[in-house]
Amino acid sequence: MKEKNFTRRYQSEYNWYKILVQFYAIFFVCKPFWSLFYKIEVIGRENIPKDRKIIPAANHISYFDPFLVFMSTWKPVAFMAKKELFERSSKNTLLSKFLDNWRIGWLDRLGAFSVNREKLEVSTIKTAKDALKTKRWTLGIFPQGGIRKNKKIENVNKGFAVLAKMVGVDILPIGITGCESYNWDFWHKKKITIKIGKPIPSSLEIDEIQKRWAKAVAELAGYECVVDEEQVGVLK
Repeated sequence: MKEKNFTRRYQSEYNWYKILVQFYAIFFVCKPFWSLFYKIEVIGRENIPKDRKIIPAANHISYFDPFLVFMSTWKPVAFMAKKELFERSSKNTLLSKFLDNWRIGWLDRLGAFSVNREKLEVSTIKTAKDALKTKRWTLGIFPQGGIRKNKKIENVNKGFAVLAKMVGVDILPIGITGCESYNWDFWHKKKITIKIGKPIPSSLEIDEIQKRWAKAVAELAGYECVVDEEQVGVLK
C-alpha cells in the first residue's frame, strides 16, 4: 500500500473531524493529566485578534507545547512537525510497526503535517495556505525547530517569517515556561505559564519579523535572547 504523503495537506482535510480530535485530546487526555501534576495560567488572551487569522509562534520546550498553544488560543491549529516524526523505524518488529502506526496516525488525526527543517519547501507553503483558507483553522509554528530547554531564544529559523510574508498573516508570539522538565509529583504541582504577546505584522521585513519574535518571546518567557544582528537571517 502506498504511504500517505504527509508533506502536502489540502483544505478539505482540515475538517470537523480533526477539530473534534483536537478537542478530545485536550479535554479527555491532556487536561485530566495536567490537573494531577500542573497548574496552568494563560496571560494575554486579549492580544489574540478576533477579526483576522493569526499564526501562533511559540518557543518549544516540551511535547506538551502544541496542546498548550491550542488550549491557550482556543483555535484549531495545524502544526508543522519535523519530517522525522513521520518516518518509520528501520526495525521490522511488530512492536516498532505498532508504535510507528500509533505515532503517525495520531499526528495525522491531529492535523499536523511534515516539514523539512532545513529549508522551506513549496509543499509547506501550499499546505499552510490551504489551512489558512479554512474558516476555523490556523497555522502553528515553533520557530526554533526542535525542543530547547536551555532557557535561551537562539538559532531562530527564518522560515516562519518568510512563510508569514508569503501568506500575509501576522505572527502571534507566545512564551511557554514551567515544563522545561516534566513533573510526576502530584503533591507538588508545577506551574506552567503561557504568555501571549501582541501580533507582529507580516508586512515587516523578514529579518525584522525574526528579530521581533525572538525578543518578544524572550521577554514573555523570561528567557535570555541571544539572537543578535549576525544571527538574524540564519536558516538552520
